[in-house]
Amino acid sequence: MRKHILVITFIFLLMNIWSFAVAVSDPQDASGSKDPALFSRMSGFHIYQYTVKDFDRFEFPTGTDKKENVEGNYTKAIYYANEGITNPSGIQIALNYINAAKAVGGVLVYEFEDGGTQYVIVKVEKDDKEFWAQIEAADNGMYTIHVVEKQLMKQVVVANAEAMSGSIKDIGRVSVYGIYFDTGKADLKPESEQAMTEIVKMLKADPNLKIYVVGHTDNTGQFAANVKLSMDRAVSVVNSLTIKYGIAAARLTPFGCGPVAPVASNKTDDGKAKNRRVELVSQ
Repeated sequence: MRKHILVITFIFLLMNIWSFAVAVSDPQDASGSKDPALFSRMSGFHIYQYTVKDFDRFEFPTGTDKKENVEGNYTKAIYYANEGITNPSGIQIALNYINAAKAVGGVLVYEFEDGGTQYVIVKVEKDDKEFWAQIEAADNGMYTIHVVEKQLMKQVVVANAEAMSGSIKDIGRVSVYGIYFDTGKADLKPESEQAMTEIVKMLKADPNLKIYVVGHTDNTGQFAANVKLSMDRAVSVVNSLTIKYGIAAARLTPFGCGPVAPVASNKTDDGKAKNRRVELVSQ
């Protein structure tokens, strides 16, 4: 009896896996097509037309009479509803994509309606890349998505220990770039090692130096969440300095400022990148 139950359970699992596979592809899909990065599709739709360009520019509306040109890998997919399904409304399609973007840490940039078509622009930062997407959906059983994958600039030059020490002596603080976290997370990434090594050199060169390790974010997302995230990241840096590098915990105090002390405008991506930083402040 138990064997029969196991067999039935296994078949049920296979059916679920097959159902998921069907949900992300369709026999009617255009040749060589696939769903754009990060997103699946509305159930019961197939890709009618598909375009991919290694590098292109797309103009995304970001507000009333505001637009932003984004360059990078470009994908366009036009979806048609399969015969026999009940067509979802344009609003339903738009909300599905907004929720999908938010589920992976993305944000809604702008949404509007024009001539019965819903337009949604979302942005997601993930794995040192920035994804912009525009969804155009009506009530007619079709919708279009444009996705641009923009490679974010990585900070490859890190101030050395001597420069950090000089800044702290001159103005009491130093901004450290080259400390990396995944979007919305506080775990230090391995790429942070070069910057962390220079901080350790500075601290070991001056055994009497005590510092506040201050986390900063840009203004994307909710204020309270950003304050908590900045504090969690500061704690992560302190823990690494004490546990991995052997710096005395009494010399380090973590603090989270969230978005309240920007060094550049949050209206541009470059400005936001500058605001996402860790500062070392002399106690």
